[in-house]
Amino acid sequence: MKYYLIAGEPSGDLHGANLIQELRKQDTQAQIRAWGGDLMEQAGATLAKHYRDLAFMGVWEVIKNLGAIRQNFKFCHQDITAFKPDVLIFIDYSGFNLRVAKWTKEQGYRNVYYISPQVWATRAKRVHKIKECIDQMLVILPFEEAFYQKYDYAVQYVGHPLLDIIQNREKVTDFRSKNKLDERPIVALLPGSRKQEISSMLPVMLAAANGLDKYQFVIAVAPAQSLGFYATFLGDNTNIRLLEDQTYDLLQHSRVALVTSGTATLETALFGVPQVVCYRAGQLMYQIVKRIIQVDYIAIVNLIMNKEIVKELIQNDLTEKQLKDNLVLLLEDEATRNNTLKNYEMLYQKLGTAGAARQAATQILEGLGEQA
Repeated sequence: MKYYLIAGEPSGDLHGANLIQELRKQDTQAQIRAWGGDLMEQAGATLAKHYRDLAFMGVWEVIKNLGAIRQNFKFCHQDITAFKPDVLIFIDYSGFNLRVAKWTKEQGYRNVYYISPQVWATRAKRVHKIKECIDQMLVILPFEEAFYQKYDYAVQYVGHPLLDIIQNREKVTDFRSKNKLDERPIVALLPGSRKQEISSMLPVMLAAANGLDKYQFVIAVAPAQSLGFYATFLGDNTNIRLLEDQTYDLLQHSRVALVTSGTATLETALFGVPQVVCYRAGQLMYQIVKRIIQVDYIAIVNLIMNKEIVKELIQNDLTEKQLKDNLVLLLEDEATRNNTLKNYEMLYQKLGTAGAARQAATQILEGLGEQA
């Protein structure tokens, strides 16, 4: 079979890579072409385009790059036509993927979505568009089945892929010595993956770290971002370290994390690290999002638990004082820490068993069999 995958972000690259590995196990003749990143390429896909060329975030950024975005759609259509896949597999990245899916459906291709667009958060009416152009929806959050059921759309919950990724990791024992870190407790800073969100979140995270010299602060450098980019924010701050390609190792050894809202909040929780979740957008974007948001929380862990188990500091609430106060509370108040960890255990149980990528590959192949 011929598979064409489209992922537009680092998290999609990670989950796409694991799915590719499982597809190749279950279909030894698989031919795979993809939009993604280094991980998907290493897993065996021929890369059509790298996600670093797709990262346009915010209203003005999109407007400024409209020409490049149009060219991406044109190239995508041409590339799919040339490859002639048996199935398209879309991984999150809904703004781009749903537009492509509409076109591929019109061309008669089979469309599968792995990791649903967050239509339950904003613009629920997009479910109707999904029903029209997606033949098979594989979801990874336990509440998504019930959400789609309200719209008479049957989806399949395959479990969350992070369970496999994190459970199968071996703990690195020489992390501190290898990275020349001392014995002070570590605070991980995860300011996001795109330049725009890093530029917005990292300065306030660094400001909150000021004066807390009995802890050491380590920034997880995002894939496709340079050390030089981060250095522009650090100045002469010697209590901040930068680490590349070691985010999970960093979380395994951290006492607390400051995390930009996104998949990283769930990764942090599954590593058992108490966290403060940060989110700030441009004023125009924030006003737009605020008017269309349909959920009570922005952190995935809070959405799954349907209560605030980790503190969210959003927009004007994301100040140096508020962030530092909540950080110190998690660092030094054992009751607060223990309550967070107890909630993490319940979160883990809600997510169910591991094996998401394997289950997704099985469902995709079964769907192709039914189609044949």
